[in-house]
Amino acid sequence: MNLGQWLGLLAIVASIYILWQIRQILLLLFAAVILSTALNRLARRFQRSGMRRSLAVVLSVGIFLAGVIGFFWLIVPPFIEQFQELTVRVPRGLERFNIWIEQLGTRVPQQVAPYLPNVDSLSKQAQPFFERVLGGSFAFVTSSLEFIIKFLLVLVLTGMMLANPHAYRQGFVRLFPSFYRRRVDGILHECEESLGKWLTGALISTSVVALMSMVGLSVLRIPAALALGVLAGFLNLIPNVGPTISVIPPMAIALLDTPIKSVLVFVLYFVIQQIESNFLTPYIMAQQVSLLPAVTLLAQVFFATFFGFLGLLLALPLTVVGKIWFREVLLEDVLDRWQWGGKRDPTGLDSLCGLHDPSKTKENLSNSDDVTSQERSIVDEFSPGVESKGEES
Repeated sequence: MNLGQWLGLLAIVASIYILWQIRQILLLLFAAVILSTALNRLARRFQRSGMRRSLAVVLSVGIFLAGVIGFFWLIVPPFIEQFQELTVRVPRGLERFNIWIEQLGTRVPQQVAPYLPNVDSLSKQAQPFFERVLGGSFAFVTSSLEFIIKFLLVLVLTGMMLANPHAYRQGFVRLFPSFYRRRVDGILHECEESLGKWLTGALISTSVVALMSMVGLSVLRIPAALALGVLAGFLNLIPNVGPTISVIPPMAIALLDTPIKSVLVFVLYFVIQQIESNFLTPYIMAQQVSLLPAVTLLAQVFFATFFGFLGLLLALPLTVVGKIWFREVLLEDVLDRWQWGGKRDPTGLDSLCGLHDPSKTKENLSNSDDVTSQERSIVDEFSPGVESKGEES
C-alpha cells in the first residue's frame, strides 16, 4: 500500500471512531427526521385544503405538542395517585402481617416461635433494598431531566427541518458524487414513503392495542384504565419488549386490590398480545412495510446493545431505512451490476461457465468445441432464459 492508501484507511478509521462517539447525537437526529417526516405529511394534508405552508407547519406542530401534553396528563396523575395509595396500604399490610405472625406464634411449638419473622427483622433485611430504591429514584430524576433535554433538542431540530426541508435534503444529497445524486434523491424519497407507511401502520396498531387494553381493564374494574390503555398502546411501538413492560403497572395496581385481579390482568394482556402479534401486526405491516420477524428481533438486540434504550425505541424505523439503502445501493447498484472482464454480465453465466476466465463467454462456449460437458449443459439449460432477457431489454 502506498502513502495515499494508508491515509485513506486512516481517514476511514477516524471517521468510524468519530461517528461512534457521537452515536447518541446521530440517533437524536434520526428521531428528528422521523418526527419531521410525520409532521410534514400532516402539513401536506393541510396544504391540500388551501392552507399556507407556514400555517400548516405551525398547526401540525401544535397538534403534536397537544398530543404529548395530553399523554403525560393522562399518565402521570393516576400513577402519582396510585403511588400515594401504595404508601398508605404498605404500612397497613405490615401491621396486619405482624398481627398474623403474633397469632401464629401462639399456635406453634415454643421451639419454633423464636425463628418466626417479625416486622423489625424484615425491615432490617429490607433496608438495603430501600436504599437501592432511593438511589434508583435519584437516578430516575436525573434520567428524566436528561430525557426532557433530549426531547427539546429533537423538537428544535424537527422545527428547523420542517421550516425548510428541501435545503437539508439537498445538503445531504451533495455529500455524494454528482453522477449519483439523482439516485440518492430517489432513495431518500423511497425512505420517506416507507417511514410514512410505517408510521401509519404503527399508529393503527397502537390505537387498537390501547383501545383493547382500556376496555379490558375497565371490565376488570382496574383504576386508571384509560391511562394504562394509552401506556400499553405507546409501549406497543417497541415490538417484543414493549408489551412485556406494559403489563407490569396494571398488574401492580391490581395487586393492591386482590391477587386474582392481577392474574386476570396478565391473562388479558397475554390475549391482547397474541391478537396483536398473530393477526393485527402481520396484516397491517404487510400492507405498509415488509420486515421479517427474525430481522426485527435481531435489529432490536443490536441497537439496544450498542445504542441503549433510544436505539431500542428507534430499532424498527432504523431497520426500515437500512433495508432500503441495503437493497438499493448494495444489491441493485453494486452486486446486480457487477462486471467481469470489463463486460457486464447480468446473468452471471460468464463467471459460472467460464470458470472466471473472461475469454470464455457464453457465446464462445456455445460455438466452441473445447468445452466440457458440464459447461455445455449449463449453457444449454440457461440459454433460452438469456435470449428472452435480451429480447425484453
